[in-house]
Amino acid sequence: MHLADAHCAAQRQAAVPRKKPQPHRKHRHIGKPPPRRCLQRALRANYEPAVKAAMPGARQHEFDAGIGFHWNLGAIGRASWVKAWRAKKPRGEIRNGLLLWCRAGGKVMPALVHRREREAAMLLDGVYPRIAVDNSRALAFAKWGLSMTGEQIAEVRKGLRQLGYDPGKIEGVVAIETARKFQSDCGLTSDGIIGRATLSTLQRRLDARRKTVAPVATAAASIPVSTTDYADQIANLPWAGPALAVLALVWVGWRAFRYRDAIAAEINSPFPRLAALLRSF
Repeated sequence: MHLADAHCAAQRQAAVPRKKPQPHRKHRHIGKPPPRRCLQRALRANYEPAVKAAMPGARQHEFDAGIGFHWNLGAIGRASWVKAWRAKKPRGEIRNGLLLWCRAGGKVMPALVHRREREAAMLLDGVYPRIAVDNSRALAFAKWGLSMTGEQIAEVRKGLRQLGYDPGKIEGVVAIETARKFQSDCGLTSDGIIGRATLSTLQRRLDARRKTVAPVATAAASIPVSTTDYADQIANLPWAGPALAVLALVWVGWRAFRYRDAIAAEINSPFPRLAALLRSF
């Protein structure tokens, strides 16, 4: 190549605009689960409205079962089991309708059968699936022996707190250690399951706490001074001492019977047999 031709080729190459280098882009890792906040936004925006419209008045565990079903299939508005649930059909009919949604490509898929079984247990019995977590960081919560609404659970937490038991910071649950401590103090089976016996005892202790009489000084202040003359006359009677002693014993016995649950809880550790005797009435 001649020098003139080489010079012309160099000029043509320099005239061609060069592309600017693209900045380095971070690759998205496909396959990782979305952050919890994004998942919550997606549920609120795209799934919860449809479930609320299809299942009006659903309790929390029923609503959660509907969310799981709609998240998996997106068919909450046309599922036959939802219509059966709204019509309050028998449990078996609702369950069978839910288990119809187990096919993919015309075949029954075991994974879908397992998922529908979990949703049926959640919907009909309030039983949530167990999730494998790191036990060192997991929080243990008491189980509910009865079907409870959110308002009822809030009342249980409030009642425990009034009696000096910390139910925990997370709303909607009760720390299992708190439930066991309350059950142990009240002589109940310390299993961490809040059932009828635990709830009844809690209610009785709250009633006893509310009915506590005001301090004696307050009551004494309301007695007129002029009545002291009558008190002196009664005290001079020969039978006044024994009669007052009997009345005091009757009053103490009545108070002990009325507040037997609260007293039994206080003396359960040093005097377990006496506490058991009080609860037997």
